[in-house]
Amino acid sequence: MSDSIGTAYLAEVLRVFRQYKQLGERAMDQLEPAELFRVLDDESNSVAIIVKHMAGNMRSRWTDFLTTDGEKPDRNRDGEFEMDDTTAPADLRRWWEDGWRCVFSAVEPLRPEDLLRTVTIRSEPHSVLQAIDRQIAHYAYHIGQIVQLARHWRGPRWQTLSIPKRR
Repeated sequence: MSDSIGTAYLAEVLRVFRQYKQLGERAMDQLEPAELFRVLDDESNSVAIIVKHMAGNMRSRWTDFLTTDGEKPDRNRDGEFEMDDTTAPADLRRWWEDGWRCVFSAVEPLRPEDLLRTVTIRSEPHSVLQAIDRQIAHYAYHIGQIVQLARHWRGPRWQTLSIPKRR
């Protein structure tokens, strides 16, 4: 891969990750503490559950990214979808920041020549480029859920995160 293309791709990856992180934060910042934990129904996830899952995924995927399988043996994925009654909004923020720290700590040092290296996720080989794209899609999906839930819970008090509708 050309160094200039690889360099541009890695810069874009960091820009997109930062953009999605900020989008999630701007949505969550509009919520009251109780709204972070509210669910639409018994089968739905709250914003808190989504954050817990994303943080678990980020820690697992990005810790020792180039050298170990992205599904760490100590990850309890099912537990990411359970919320302890003692969990506070500050816990969510800590999980969120810790997860993103894993992402940026792994991606920032990457070089164009790393993009075609092979990493594994759940024992399945991926190029670094494929693994990054997989995670961008995964995080965009969940941050879209966070935004939609925040928008729903805030109703008419919602402050748009993009271009407002023309009325």
